[in-house]
This record gives sequence, structure tokens and C-alpha cells, in this order.
Amino acid sequence: MKRALLSFLALVSCATPSNTSPSTSETAASSGPGGTAPQVPALPEEVRLADLRQMTFGGENAEAYWSFDGKQLSLQARHEGMGCDRIYRMAVDPASGAAATVTPVSSGQGATTCAHFLPGDQAIIYASTHLGGEACPPKPDHSMGYVWALYDTYDIFKSNADGSGLTRLTETPGYDAEGTVCGKDGSIIFTSVRDGDLELYRMDRDGKNVKRLTHTPGYDGGAFFNADCSKIVWRASRPQAGKALDDYQGLLKRGLVRPTKLELYVANADGSEAKQITWLNGAAFAPFFHPNGRRILFASNHGDPKGREFDIWAVDVDGSNLERITYAPGFDGFPMFSPDGKWLAFSSNRATAQGKSDTNLFIARWVDDVKPASGAPSAAADRIREDVSFLAAPAQEGRGIGTKGLEAAGGLIETRFQELGLTPAGDTGTFRQAFPVTTAVQPGAGTQVRLGKTVLPTDAYTVLGFSGQGQAQGALVFAGYGIVEPSLKVDDYAKLSVKGKIVVVRRFVPDAPEFSDTDKQRRFGDLRYKAWQAAQRGAKALIVVDWPQAPTPAPKEWRMPPEATLPVLHPEGVGDAGLPVVVVKRAAMEPVMGSLLARKRVDAQVDVKLEFEQRAAFNVAAVLEAGEGKLPGLVVVGAHYDHLGFGGRGSLMPDRHEAHGGADDNASGVAALLEIARTLKERRAELKHDVLFLAFSGEETGLLGSTHFTRQRGDAGMKQVTAMLNLDMVGRLRSGGLSVLGAESATEWGPLLARACDEARVTCNPSGDGYGPSDHSPFYAAGVPVLHFFTGAHSDYHKPTDTVEGINAVGTAQVARIVSAVTVGLDGTAALTYRKVPSPTPRGDLRSFNASLGTVPDYAGPPNGQKGMLLAGVRAGGAADQAGMLRGDILVRLGKHVIGGVEDLMFVLNSSKPGETVEARVLREGKEVPLEVTFQESKRPR
Repeated sequence: MKRALLSFLALVSCATPSNTSPSTSETAASSGPGGTAPQVPALPEEVRLADLRQMTFGGENAEAYWSFDGKQLSLQARHEGMGCDRIYRMAVDPASGAAATVTPVSSGQGATTCAHFLPGDQAIIYASTHLGGEACPPKPDHSMGYVWALYDTYDIFKSNADGSGLTRLTETPGYDAEGTVCGKDGSIIFTSVRDGDLELYRMDRDGKNVKRLTHTPGYDGGAFFNADCSKIVWRASRPQAGKALDDYQGLLKRGLVRPTKLELYVANADGSEAKQITWLNGAAFAPFFHPNGRRILFASNHGDPKGREFDIWAVDVDGSNLERITYAPGFDGFPMFSPDGKWLAFSSNRATAQGKSDTNLFIARWVDDVKPASGAPSAAADRIREDVSFLAAPAQEGRGIGTKGLEAAGGLIETRFQELGLTPAGDTGTFRQAFPVTTAVQPGAGTQVRLGKTVLPTDAYTVLGFSGQGQAQGALVFAGYGIVEPSLKVDDYAKLSVKGKIVVVRRFVPDAPEFSDTDKQRRFGDLRYKAWQAAQRGAKALIVVDWPQAPTPAPKEWRMPPEATLPVLHPEGVGDAGLPVVVVKRAAMEPVMGSLLARKRVDAQVDVKLEFEQRAAFNVAAVLEAGEGKLPGLVVVGAHYDHLGFGGRGSLMPDRHEAHGGADDNASGVAALLEIARTLKERRAELKHDVLFLAFSGEETGLLGSTHFTRQRGDAGMKQVTAMLNLDMVGRLRSGGLSVLGAESATEWGPLLARACDEARVTCNPSGDGYGPSDHSPFYAAGVPVLHFFTGAHSDYHKPTDTVEGINAVGTAQVARIVSAVTVGLDGTAALTYRKVPSPTPRGDLRSFNASLGTVPDYAGPPNGQKGMLLAGVRAGGAADQAGMLRGDILVRLGKHVIGGVEDLMFVLNSSKPGETVEARVLREGKEVPLEVTFQESKRPR
């Protein structure tokens, strides 16, 4: 066994003593010859290291962590005759190169590990087993392979820097160790088995106020804060359900863990937004932030097929820009920057004599401004980061319809398709498939509404965006709510003749038990539904008014609720209702309403002329032909490349006129699409179907690009489409995994997805039919099995804050890998069987007083099927924020209403008023917390 692996086995655990006999020796590490620490030449490839000096000489010296003033290091060391690691502190002056002065801190009893200064540098924390006995704990049983021992006698202690004043900080049974410190408040992050798994916790510097940060089965450990303590980074294993998880849990019950597969994760300091940033499939450990917070150094055996050579690597916090730092044979690990970022301390056996197994401490001056030594080709994460950076840059103007930025984005995609040698699949032999987009609509000259002899002022009514145009004159006919539904025994048109007349209907639905659920309120309150019913019966026009009918029986003091605001006129998809449609204010309708209800004749006129503003847009389309033995049909892989421009109606910050970059929505999907095209070009021989790559425009304005494609292709052409794989918002892969929607659109998706996700080592959550607010929906409606890949909602959705800084580039690369594998997996061995389900309920026209809570739902829902709405975030300054709701809370009650999910919340908001105060109840860390919340008024246009 090589010396490098021996060093790793002895040191990397941050918790495991050596296998030699215990000793009471208090010998500290010796210094080098003379008055200075000797310089050791860095290898030519180690361009980041300058003025490299060796600080210890013999034994095992590791985990050297800087004091906050940069003048000392805490470390653990074991020298000849010692049975266990002991804690020391070392005075250093790297600028002068002076030899180190080493002072013992711990008593030498038991095993000790993971020492770290507290702010002020007058105290140190470390873990020790001495309360379980002065001797070293027994070595782990390696008959089961390489395992670490999780000694249940490990607890975390605090002492003065000279070792005096020892105070116990953790007292729960079981393993408590691996503590490091936040430089702002001295709080401590550590690993513990107190809840039955190896999880991360945070506590105050005095051991109080312990909070759990991680909740996923597997080993979470070796965590560090960044400089401002807003983020954490750690190593973790994630054994998959089945044999791997059973093996992990079986070892854990015996106080052991097998650490051969460890990846790096970063998260907010409270554990939220956790995301995996390495997929190296090896042992990655000892991560530490660069003081700038954007880069992380760590140790790994990545790149060594035998897994025995460990080097220091660097990676950006989004998983891109992976760079090898050290190249010396053997072991290099435990990198830690000085607080000013000028010096790097690390452990290595690069200067160890042949036949020895010493690991020593080294300090080097860090060189930031230098080109990396290796000229390795860019990785998928790097290419994705670069593409998202371009697409989401302010220069692209939010990629809104009609902007130069959208044109530039389409041009980039076109260029990439050309460079890959793909075949154009747009109009007339080009990559572009053009279509018009209606961007605005307003009433034209001649639009008017006359009731009786009164012409209404323009602010007394609004025309709807789907209204037909033309003139309509005739008698008014009142048709209740305009609902016809035999299953509910409702027919508001019974015994009415409306042909050639103008129909008046009530807005929304009756206040009756049969319309109590939200689905019926949406379906039968939908204004297009009401217009369709009138048009089917030959009506000339439709007038809608918020004039609710009293419930039966009506309460004695019943009054009509306050009137809902008029809808906003805006473009509403392709095609109109076939007749003029207007919504009239209650006050304007009041003079004639009595006559209408009494079935007396009232004449009216509705004239509608609309002026539309249109812009040209285009999809970008290219085909990759399959290899030999290809099958009929093609697979569509798509992603939309448009976004909201400078905000407006679709923005969740409509009052801010600035570029909405849409890094996640959907620059991430486009970058993944380009990576998939690159991958499948290399795997062309494995493809059994031609692949059509489609970058859609017009998605944010109503799925216009994908709808244009499916309509232009026609029914016959759509039957030649085997499957459609849609990437929309795939840039923020987190610990909750990847949502794959549409998995129920074909029964055969399950095995294909499981295989692809397992190979990529990503947790996938398949669910749902093929409908949804993205570009796969028109394909599913046309009879095509679909999948929609989605990494989840977040608080930056449809805001200017959706920038490249929030992207998990390496996670997006894993999504691209999965989609590539699914595409290749469509090899004809199991033909997809389209599964049809009823179309979803329309958005509808619900009565609403425009109340807002200001929450961002996590659409994956609470864990373990729990009822309630899991909060992915709260909007700053919103009602939920002011009430004290937090990300990770599960909202279970709002006022008198039980909240079982997002739909329940929307129902409550629709029936609540801004300014109304109710009690909310949330589940937080397993406890129900009451909060007083005051609804605000939504800023989103209706």
C-alpha cells in the first residue's frame, strides 16, 4: 500500500486515532534547522504556490486551522510513541519565514481532533474522547473494508489557548465532533449522531441553541463557514436507497462509516438551498472557502484510477472551473487560507523520506493572478456557466420579445448548432422558424358600449383580450352565471332564446355548495367558458358584470360583496371568442339591471375594435440524424430562450423597470440544450431516432413558439414525434433532487428515467401528466409523450435577481447528462405508450380581493407526504416576512382554513382582503408555531 493512502487513512477522518499503542508523551512537533522554516521547491505545475515552507518535521501533522488574526495555527499531531492525535497551537509568521513555535493545548488523554480558534484567539474548541478513558479508543475493524470509527465518547470542548479552563460543550450521547467556528459570532458547526444519522448542527459558542442543518440520509461532516458566515461547505455521502443505504445504516449502528464516496455541498448558513457542487465519484473532503467566497479548495483522489493519490483541487461555488492545485506524489490535503487570503496552510508528505509515513505541515504564499498549469479542455459545467453568463447578462435586455438581446440569444444558439454540424430544420433551409407575437393590445377608435340610451364612459368597462371584433346591436338577455353543466343540474340558458341578442351574465360562480371547490370555481368562472357558451347559442355579444346572486337561503343581513376590479386588457393567446366580450362595472349596469331581472326589454350596443402591436420572433431548430439502423420518428429536445425583458406583467417585481436576466428561467435550459446537442453528436452512433433540437421563443407570452411548431407541423407531422423532452428552469439543482414532470404521460418512462438518474447519481422525482405552463404542453396535447425537467421554484423567479450567481452549473450539467441518457435510451426496445388524461382546469376568473401573503412555495412539497405548504422562501418585506415566516416552514393553517397545499393557500388568498389580520400556524423543526399575519395587496396585475 502506498504511503499516500496510509496518510489518508490516518488523517482524513478528522476523528480517528492511529493504530499504535497509547502514550502519555507530550512531545510537540519539532522545528526545522536554523532560525527559519526551510523552503521546499514547489513543482513546476504548482503555479498557485510560492515561497513554500515546511513547518513540521516528522510524525503526523494535519488539520492546521488559522487563528482569526493570522498569527497562529491550531493543529492535531501525533509523534513517535504517541497513541492518539493531540491538539497543539503553532505561532507562525509566514511573511518572515521564521520557524514555528509549537505549544500543546490538550492534555494528551484520549483521542482529540478538529481544533479551531474562537474569535479573539484566546480560546480553542476541539473534540476529545478523554471522558471515556485516558487511553486511546480501540481501532476500527477493517475486516469490513476501510471504515472510520465514530467513537461515542467524542464530545466537543472549549479551553483557553494554553489548554486551561476546559469546558464541555456537547453532552448528548454519541458522536459529537468535527467542529469549526464562525468568525463573526463564534457559533460552531459540527457533526453529530444525536438524531440517529450523521448530520450537521450549529450551536452558540457556549454550546447552547443547537439547530439541525441537514436532513438527508448519509454522512454530513467536515463543514466550514465562509468569511462572512453566510454560507457553509461540507463533505457528504448520499447512499442510494437499497443496498447502499442499508450498508451505510448497518455500519452506523456499529459506530462506523465508510467514507470512500464523498462529494462537496454548499448551502446557506442555516442549511437551506443545499446543493451538490462536485460529482467526482471519489473521496472529496476538507473543503475550505477562499476569502472571496466564490472559490473552494479541497482534497480529493480525483483523477487517480486507483484512488490512492490525493491532491488539492479548487472549484467555484457553482461547480465550474475545476482546477488541480498540487501535483506532488502521495498526499496533499487539508488546505486552509489565512484570513487575508495571502497564505495557504496544508498537510503533505511531499518531503517525507522513502520508507517513512510522515505527514507534515506546509505554508505557501497563494498566487491568485496566474494562469492554471493544466490546459485541460473545458468541462460541461464550464461551458454551461459561460453560456448562462452570456444569455442572462444585462446586455441581453432580459431577452424580451422585440429586444436586441433576444435576437443575440437566438443568434448564439444558431451559431452553436452550425458549429456542431447539425442540419437546419427551420424555414426554407435555415435554422430559424419565424412567427408573429402580439405584445400589446388596446381598444381602437369606435369601441363603445351603450346600455339603453346611455353610452358608457371608457373607465366603466373593459374589453377582454380574447374578444372578437365588430358591432353588435340588439336586446339584452340575462342568463344568470352563463353556466351549463348537466352533472351539476345547472343550465342557465334553459328556456332562453339568445340567438341574435346580447347576453348578460354574472361574473364568477354562485355561492352554492356545488361550486365550493376551487376547481369548479375556476372552470365555470372562466370568462372564455362563459363567452363560449354564449357564442355556441348564437349570441351577438357578451356583457359580464360582478352582480352576485344571494345564496339560498340568504342570510338576513346579506349584502353583495365589494366589487372585484375589472380585468386588465392584455393579449390572450391565439384566436378570439367569436363575439365581442366586455366586462362592465356594477354601477354602470345598475340603471338597467332591474329591468333585465324582470325580463323587460333593454336594447344595447357593443362595438369592439382592437389594435394589436406585433413583433417578429423565431424558434431555432436543428436536426441530428441518428446512426445506422435508425427507427422511424424523431425525439424533440427543447428549451425556451425568451424571458420577460424589462419586467412588466409577468414580473413579480412589476414596479422595477430593469432587465430580468432569467439565468435559471431559462438561460439554464438553453445552456443544457446546447450541452445535450454536443453530447449526442459525440454519441450519434448510439441514437436510434433522429433528434430535433428546438429553442423556443414566445414561451413567456403564452407558449407561442411551441404552439406555432405543433400547429405548423399538423396532426400527421406530430404523429411522427416519438417524444418531447423539455428543459425549463434546470439551473438550481438542490438536495431535494430533480423534478421530472410528465412522467405519467407514458407508462414506459419509469425505467428509462430510473436508469438515467442512477447513472448520473441524481435523485429524480417523477410525477404528473403532460400538461403544465411550459413548452411540453402543446406537444402533449398533440398526442406526444413528454417529460419536463425542472429543478424547482425559488424566490428569484421572475425577478431581476435571477442572475448567474444563483446557478448550480455542475448540477445543470448533470441534468443535461440525464436528458442525453434518456434520449439515447429511446432505442425502440420499449415503445412509449401515450397516456391521455383530461385537460387541466383553466386559470379561470376567481373572485379575489387581491390579497398577498408573499410566500414562495416549494412545489416538491413537504417531506414524507406531510400535509401543508412547504415554503421555498418568503418575499422580503411581504406579509409572511413581517409575520416571521421562514424558508423551510410548513404552513398548515391560515385563519380558520387548513392548508394542505398550494391550492388551499390560493383559495384563502382569493377570499381574503388586504389589511385583514389572521393567525397563521407553521411547522418549524417539528413544532407548531403561531404567527400573526396581515395580508398585503398584491402588486401583480390581474
